[in-house]
Amino acid sequence: MKTKMKAVVATGYGSPNVLKVQSVAKPVPKADQVLVKVMTSAATTADAMMRTGKPYLTRLFIGLSKPKTGIPGTGFAGIVEQVGRDVSKFQVGDRVFGETAFGFKANAEYLAIPENGIILHLPDTIDFSEASNFCDGHLTSYNFLKEIAKIKKGDKVLINGASGALGMSAIQIAKHLGAEVTGVCSDRNVGLIKSLGADYVIDYYKEDFTQGKIQYHYIYDTVGKSSFEKCKKILMEGGTYLSPVLSFPLLVQMITTSFLKGKKAKFQATGTNKEAKLRSMLAEVVSIYKSGNLKTIIDRQYPLEKLAEAHAYIDAGHKKGNVIIYNA
Repeated sequence: MKTKMKAVVATGYGSPNVLKVQSVAKPVPKADQVLVKVMTSAATTADAMMRTGKPYLTRLFIGLSKPKTGIPGTGFAGIVEQVGRDVSKFQVGDRVFGETAFGFKANAEYLAIPENGIILHLPDTIDFSEASNFCDGHLTSYNFLKEIAKIKKGDKVLINGASGALGMSAIQIAKHLGAEVTGVCSDRNVGLIKSLGADYVIDYYKEDFTQGKIQYHYIYDTVGKSSFEKCKKILMEGGTYLSPVLSFPLLVQMITTSFLKGKKAKFQATGTNKEAKLRSMLAEVVSIYKSGNLKTIIDRQYPLEKLAEAHAYIDAGHKKGNVIIYNA
């Protein structure tokens, strides 16, 4: 008889109500895999979007009528409980963290992941709650700002959605890279965003940043609530609009501007990078964290059984930083 574990399963696409706590088979690690006892996992805006199955284009990758993997979640932190016979980098008892990318399955008591996947040893200075979200806010924003935009000292960067997990990470990483940073958020989060290093803050209740007179080298729209078309006039010549939120118009604009000189629109799913590159970037993020230039801001924590409640909170649109899921 197979050993069971507790997990949350997405029974279809839709509201948070599609997320059900179930008893499922505990994974058995293959020869090249490690079995991780998940201490904490992430619940992210991206997870919530994928739960809805929208935009429909994403279903080509995650399942047409319902999620292929069933168990949601990508970011995790935990302890190695078992290793496959060919594993040499990890041993039982190691503290680890990482990302399952399109493999999902992190919102569970256990997960199996290849030792050459996106998994690193967890430094003693980082706790499980912080670590489970490293690959959402920190890694994604590092990828967009350092690898894609190649931000350098003196660049002017505007971050839309500055109070979310991606936005808070982006402010700190952009400042670490030497940029002049403007954050866009609501009035109640202005103080927090300034405390993270933003040089200027725009309250979206009082001002439409796309109608401003200041131009930027890069606009990083972490929430996808603006667009390349709206932002074009506040982009410097040769400037770039970046967003991790896929839409059909953005896809078209990205393709079109790639063939033309001038202002660009760019999208990338960070998880589509090769695992070796993602591990390397994640190690760089840890280095920035250790230097004191990067903090993980935690908004709320929920037990695994209340993942649906966590998704409902994310859907409400008032999340400040990261939402953590813990196994009691």
